[in-house]
Amino acid sequence: MVDVDRDDAAPPEGADAPDVPLLRMEGIVKHFPGAKALDGVDLDVLPGEVHCLLGQNGAGKSTLIKVLAGAHQPTSGRIVLDGEEIAIPHPVAALRHGVATIYQELDVVDGLTVAENVFLGHELDRGGFTQRREAIRSTREMLRRLGHPEISPHREVGRLSAAGKQIVSMARALSHDARVIVMDEPSAVLDAGEVQNLFRVVRGLTAQGVAVVYISHRLEEIRQIGDRITVLKNGRTVGRDLPAATTPTAELIRLMTGRNVEYAFPTRPGVPEDAPVVLDVEDLALAGTFEDVSFQVRAGEIVGLAGLVGAGRSEILETLYGARRRTAGSVAVKGRRLRSGSVDAAVAAGIGLCPEERKSQGLVLDEPVYRNITLSTFARIARGGWLDERAERAAAREQVAALDLRPAGVDRAARTLSGGNQQKALLGRWLVHGCDVLLLDEPTRGVDVGARSELYALVRRLADAGTAVVVVSSEIPEVLGLADHVLVVSEGRVVHRAPAQDIDEHRVLDLVMEGTVA
Repeated sequence: MVDVDRDDAAPPEGADAPDVPLLRMEGIVKHFPGAKALDGVDLDVLPGEVHCLLGQNGAGKSTLIKVLAGAHQPTSGRIVLDGEEIAIPHPVAALRHGVATIYQELDVVDGLTVAENVFLGHELDRGGFTQRREAIRSTREMLRRLGHPEISPHREVGRLSAAGKQIVSMARALSHDARVIVMDEPSAVLDAGEVQNLFRVVRGLTAQGVAVVYISHRLEEIRQIGDRITVLKNGRTVGRDLPAATTPTAELIRLMTGRNVEYAFPTRPGVPEDAPVVLDVEDLALAGTFEDVSFQVRAGEIVGLAGLVGAGRSEILETLYGARRRTAGSVAVKGRRLRSGSVDAAVAAGIGLCPEERKSQGLVLDEPVYRNITLSTFARIARGGWLDERAERAAAREQVAALDLRPAGVDRAARTLSGGNQQKALLGRWLVHGCDVLLLDEPTRGVDVGARSELYALVRRLADAGTAVVVVSSEIPEVLGLADHVLVVSEGRVVHRAPAQDIDEHRVLDLVMEGTVA
């Protein structure tokens, strides 16, 4: 862990010169048709440090690491590794130089073993024959080096947890003799215990001289794991080599946004006692996942589900949405009971879902923004059985303006939007459709501080307009700050329910750790 009492001040005159960077990116510029994604970015990373890269979605972080990974070619600028300028024309070249990137969407192959994944694409061979025994031995050694000797090289990766798959990705990086490892939102799918284990692994790597570039929107993580911070805004470096342990949060937010942002939740106006019940869930169960889940959501109310990853929260939302067939219980919207396992029935009844994995489950990334927004409203927009693209664009533009989605063009592909704006596009879909119940699963995952505040305000406006909202988040403060009423879920059961103002983070953690039914 970072020693928060260390002296991060610059050395006095005459003292030893600072360490020479292992990696230096100088004046990196990247043009795309009609846009400049990077405008002279500088980044210095020392050997054996955790260098955190911060910035709002759209600030240029993803483009920068793709340049480093060889996925994009810079328009200008240079990359220096160990004092020598290098070219990285493709991802294989990056690995040959010892630069490995672990993306948020892990690229492991579930159907292969751990050892096969570790050496995928650079299999060990001799005389044209794969050296399977040597691959297993080397994989076992790398897993031991990462502090996870319990993971078998023979195990099928699809049977591992998200944390286990992440360790496999790190082992793959080590198999390339990586000296620089880039981690993009590595904690996004981990619970609190797994995050601490991740930090232990990262510190083990840096103790061996490996440099880690760590990207996260969670400022509390940056404090714990980071050594120095570089901040990007609008494709430029606006803060360099800031001490992670001591730089004030207000200063980091000001650098990221260009303004002072209060990290606050909207005021809860309170739900009238006579507000009608919109969503009524009774004794809901999904065999082997959760059971005996009952709750109601009134018009204008936000109900939050708090708990650890794997507690069954996401599965509850998916069952309400009809994506999973319940094994017991009932779901009713405005008194009308829904058919089990039917997404069409749920949508027709007025239920909308913004899923946890918005890129793979919510958006059609290569389709334009307007098509993604109108996806659930085709029947209403179609004329004579044909889609009216003019009507689609008009409906989408209305939502883009209302949501302040940036950039505002509706014809650009959804994949070009930042995480926060992709989430706005999903919300826009249900605003166009007009839903009575909105289910939000991890709505701010991978979303920066400024965009989070906008999303919180938007969700509260939807509730104030009469929408019943159910939100799942792994960040307990987010649930407590956004919801009117909180259900604590542990091991597939609701173990506590209370008004949000009557429960705090410590109590939630006590409940989910013990799993005791209250």
